[in-house]
Amino acid sequence: MPDNAKPASPRPVLTATEAQLFVADVAASCAFYKDTLGFAVEFIYGDPPFYAMVVRDRARLTLRGVDEPVFIPGVREREGLLSASLTLATAAETKQLFHTYEAARAPMQQPLKQEAWGATTFVVKDPDGNLVLFAGPAE
Repeated sequence: MPDNAKPASPRPVLTATEAQLFVADVAASCAFYKDTLGFAVEFIYGDPPFYAMVVRDRARLTLRGVDEPVFIPGVREREGLLSASLTLATAAETKQLFHTYEAARAPMQQPLKQEAWGATTFVVKDPDGNLVLFAGPAE
């Protein structure tokens, strides 16, 4: 190795992703994710609040307050535009979480379903119309 050559740096590793959901009322959205979906509020920022993070296990969602609609009304439902996709390890866990959310009266955009591509999924619609997919492997 020549004297002026630098050792190769290890390749940077991405360790997580955090979906950002646009909401009208950050405090109300935090309450929905905490009380209905079992997330914990990691932080709320601003006075009045305009940014927050909710976490459940290794899933993290950031909530960004906006004053105007971000999407054309009805387009998310019509086109199935997901705001976030959260993954579970097994079909059994996916079913269990679905039934937990169903009992909590979480608004379902799509009930529990076996997908043709080999996944078990369901979709929750939050109070702002964000569609959040929960998915695990097929049976």
